[in-house]
Amino acid sequence: MTFGVVPGTAERVHPTCVDVRVDKAVLLAVGVAVAGVTAVVLAAGDVHGVLGDTDPGRAASLLFGVVRFAADAAGVVAAGSLAFAVFVVPSGRAERLTAHAYAAVRLAAGAAALWAVAALLAVPLSAGDASGQPPAVVWAHLAELVAATEEPKAWLCTAVLAAAVAVGARSTLTWPVAALWCAVAVVGLLPPVVFGHVSVGAWHDVATDAVVWHVPAAAVWVGSLVALRGFLRRPGTADRDPVLRRYHRLTLVCLAVLVLSGSVVGLVQTGPGGLLSGYGLLLAVKVAVCAVVPLLRRRWGSRRLLGAEAVALGVALGASVGLTHLVPPSWLERRPSVQETVLGYELPDPPSVAGLLLGWRWDPLLGLGALLLAAAYLVGVRRLRVRGDQWPAGRVVAWLAGCAVVLVATSSGLGRYAPGTFSLHMVTHMALNMLAPVLLVLGGPITLALRALPPAPRAWLVALVHCRAARLVAHPAVAAVVFVASFYVLYFSDLFGEAMRYHWAHQVMNLHFLVSGYVFFWLVAGVDRPPRPLPHLARLGLLFAVMPFHAFFGVILMNTQSVIAETYYRQLSLTWVPDLLTDQRLGGGIAWATGELPMLVVVVALLRQWAAADRREAARLDRHLDSGDDDRLAAYNAMLADLAGRRN
Repeated sequence: MTFGVVPGTAERVHPTCVDVRVDKAVLLAVGVAVAGVTAVVLAAGDVHGVLGDTDPGRAASLLFGVVRFAADAAGVVAAGSLAFAVFVVPSGRAERLTAHAYAAVRLAAGAAALWAVAALLAVPLSAGDASGQPPAVVWAHLAELVAATEEPKAWLCTAVLAAAVAVGARSTLTWPVAALWCAVAVVGLLPPVVFGHVSVGAWHDVATDAVVWHVPAAAVWVGSLVALRGFLRRPGTADRDPVLRRYHRLTLVCLAVLVLSGSVVGLVQTGPGGLLSGYGLLLAVKVAVCAVVPLLRRRWGSRRLLGAEAVALGVALGASVGLTHLVPPSWLERRPSVQETVLGYELPDPPSVAGLLLGWRWDPLLGLGALLLAAAYLVGVRRLRVRGDQWPAGRVVAWLAGCAVVLVATSSGLGRYAPGTFSLHMVTHMALNMLAPVLLVLGGPITLALRALPPAPRAWLVALVHCRAARLVAHPAVAAVVFVASFYVLYFSDLFGEAMRYHWAHQVMNLHFLVSGYVFFWLVAGVDRPPRPLPHLARLGLLFAVMPFHAFFGVILMNTQSVIAETYYRQLSLTWVPDLLTDQRLGGGIAWATGELPMLVVVVALLRQWAAADRREAARLDRHLDSGDDDRLAAYNAMLADLAGRRN
């Protein structure tokens, strides 16, 4: 058997980077999962008739279930193997992947190729499942059915992203690029899920946010286990204990996320009376698996359990695919209203001061994310102070205030009412795009992380901040154009109306507001050093160049004669919003007025940073002159001596 050497490494791996022997535990897990999916489909019978739809046939349903399992399994292996290469294997001493990390990336590339093929096969099968048409009819009218239903479009997006991962991962040799493809793979897993059962009915906003936590955690756990088993069977892996420890720490975090998010999704989908249904029992199987694995680890040790863990996770994955075939019991309890169908909840009363302050509706994605970021920041500050280092209190206040703005804008009564009216939506937009990013960049999170993290994660962070993708995103021209153009492209096209129809699209929009604002203000007034640092005068010029565009945007909104996203707002039929155009003009006034305060904060912060930099430079020059050296005088004398030499 010949071995190839990965460029830049001293370790040898097989050219295919996958052990040629069959992993019996993984094969058994696949067999158990497929058998479980088959049993669920056959035992469920006609699940379409309950909802008043036609049945595409048992064979078509079974084929779709098996193909969906193949796509989901290959997707989680691709994403999890990349996570294994990024977080478990590398030493953190260099950007280039180690040989074993490279092997995991190649495993991900092969799994992603299978994933892309299975996702493409799922497009017509999901169209038939959604429309209730047999395969012959689906193939004859495939384009029309895909255009008329949402889930086939989701599978098509997944197929494109999976193909990109398959192609890109094969040529990946560095850690930042592997991290990029890991993120793409995780995103590729989400479209079929957020368009599935969780996107329908009351409380679908909470269920969708919870499943966005659930799917990546499951993918990282299952995929990294497959990559770990390949790592342990590969030659040249004498020092396995550190890798096993990192794997167990990572998967324990995944376990906690899975239990919490799965409980939320399960309660929404089963409803009060569905716990004893077939759906509830299948959900209980997943919960039991998550509860059993930690007990196995404690009883059998870290290495002996891996085969049993693989089989258990195969059972859980098969149960997940089986759940997508069944009708959630909550759908049968009562028919949701129009507002619950669109928003996930009712807005019967107009907003009041008490309602905006006390009418909280928890956002499991951005709200929980804000709390986790605040907690992580405080842990970093405490770590510095324990070892005797100081961290400015002003930065702590700024960061916590920024997290509080995100929490209030997404989870308070303001976040609850924002999807219902354009004016309150604009309040949350300006809070997420202008106010929160300004406060967050003044907190200096990257600098804090570089001082508080252990060596390996610190090296990963440095590699990410200075990789090509980060340098492109943080280019001043790119950041400014994205920051400004987002307003005009979103609101003066059909994009806003389409995005508001789906909760996941609304969350993507909020994330875009937050990230684009953070990147722009990071360049202008951030405490952390960006990949392309600008002089203070250039920062001030960039800020003044952007400010008029925000003012123009508000003025245009106040003078617009047509209602933006009119179909969406008419569908909600909120009786306490009698005039949509008046509410929209109020939103334009809010955009025009509220943009000034964050800009003023940025100007003050930038001028203070400029003055502090000048003071440091003056102090440096004074110390230099006090030492008796003057570089400028020495350079001038050298120039005169050079001129005198030329004359001679």
